[in-house]
Amino acid sequence: MLALTDRLAPWLGPGQPHFAVATVVGASGSVPRPVGTAMAVRADGAVIGSLSGGCVEAAVHAAALDAIAVGECHRETFGYSDDDAFAVGLTCGGSLEVHVQPVRPGDPDDPGAVALERLAGGGDVPAALVRRLDVARPTAVVLGPEQSAAPGAASPGPDSPLRALVDDGALPAVSAQVAAVLRAGGAATVHAAPGVADGSCAEGGPEEPVALLVETRLAPPRFVVVGANDFAGALVRAVRLLGYHVTLVDAREVFAAPRRFPQADEVVVDWPDRYLAAEAAAGRLDGRTAVAVLTHDAKFDVPTLRLALGLPLAYVGAMGSRRSHAQRLRALRDQGVTPEALARLRSPIGLDLGAVTPEEVAVSVVAELVAVRHGRTTAVPLSATDGPLHAAPGPPGASDIDIHSGTRSKERPRWT
Repeated sequence: MLALTDRLAPWLGPGQPHFAVATVVGASGSVPRPVGTAMAVRADGAVIGSLSGGCVEAAVHAAALDAIAVGECHRETFGYSDDDAFAVGLTCGGSLEVHVQPVRPGDPDDPGAVALERLAGGGDVPAALVRRLDVARPTAVVLGPEQSAAPGAASPGPDSPLRALVDDGALPAVSAQVAAVLRAGGAATVHAAPGVADGSCAEGGPEEPVALLVETRLAPPRFVVVGANDFAGALVRAVRLLGYHVTLVDAREVFAAPRRFPQADEVVVDWPDRYLAAEAAAGRLDGRTAVAVLTHDAKFDVPTLRLALGLPLAYVGAMGSRRSHAQRLRALRDQGVTPEALARLRSPIGLDLGAVTPEEVAVSVVAELVAVRHGRTTAVPLSATDGPLHAAPGPPGASDIDIHSGTRSKERPRWT
């Protein structure tokens, strides 16, 4: 639905015909469009968007008209039929699950209409749309820029907009998963333990898991790798798996060749501190951005870290031995970096996995990054714990354990 908001603007407002939005909420096998793809159908038959390039459009059109007539949401599944290749389905062999939600334009009691009116014309302003999939009543909650762009903003606090969708029992788990989607961007379906207070689930009763579709209007988070070497190459490949837009920057043109780092989204030849300063001034770094300094050279490391530690970034790490780390700390102190800022530095970089090779080091760095962004203060095997598997998001500053030393440190915030 979020992808169609600007195109749906003419359909909104009092007096406009009712319409329904069909959104892909599940996909498997070979399918033409991803989760979040949407198609809108108006009561007079007009259509905006497409779900599959044609193979299920007629059936989705009919399902949308049914939803308009009944006034309730429902889900449809379309897949290839081996018995009848001409039956409604995907001839490519995949399967699509589609959620169909009716919308009453101009009705202040219709959360879908209210959400679309709020989102229409927003352009590139960060936002997210969250809807319940397992209830018949139409639902929609908008997370604005202050809630969707900041890490931890979907926390299950007393003012959480998600309280309009789930009860207190499901809220922590839902908030943690919604926050994970916000960090990654894109669209995803999340599930949580049952928690519907009024028992109004449309399918299977109140014991059915809570299911929500989260759609974001966010650019992917950024990961800046400083230093063109084998460790950087392995890290570029690893962090791509987490959905980051990866930039590799190095001042040495002979090493920073794009052909050496084909999986980087961009390779920049520039002094790293100058590049970061320019990106920060242009507003292209935010609270989801991570920086890893792998250069092992004080003339690059120190000015880059001094700048990075002064920015509100999610993660700042530097590779090197403990001796190198101690030397860097002295140099940074000499340049006026405060103890509070130095406490944010993840150095030596990564979790203690016994990593040796570039690939193993990359795994340790990615593991630390995941732990930091989920607020985990210690890294232990899940088999050695008995608490929740997913950390509920919380405000910056909640973390109080130094990952490397195991000591408590109030200076180390959760997200930096």
